[in-house]
Amino acid sequence: MHFQRMRVREEPEVNLIPMIDVLLVILLFLMVTTTFSKLGELSVVLPKASMAQTRKLQSINIVIERSGRILVNGQPPLGQLSEALGKIADGNTGMLVVIDADAMSTQQSLITVMEAAREAGLDHIAFATRMSKS
Repeated sequence: MHFQRMRVREEPEVNLIPMIDVLLVILLFLMVTTTFSKLGELSVVLPKASMAQTRKLQSINIVIERSGRILVNGQPPLGQLSEALGKIADGNTGMLVVIDADAMSTQQSLITVMEAAREAGLDHIAFATRMSKS
């Protein structure tokens, strides 16, 4: 008769300790060899002026009433809104467009004004708001 011993098969296992050691060595190497930029150490000499110039920011005020009527600088626009804004800007694309819309005005009126400003080349838009009393 052939008797076999009861063998317990060992399950193969992955030893993680050497892998962690290798990763720590790589991390240490990266920490030692990495250079950090030191922007605070840059020596920058700023120009001096005898008098600071203040520039008044030019703006175009647009009012959107509850009924949807649009006023540009207090006057209804003549012709297309984008053409009126282009004439007022006169090539100055840095002008600020301030939109003062009624809270109950339609969203379409607001989109119309923003689209007209974009067509006129004016991309600086601000919305006028009032502080709530709470």
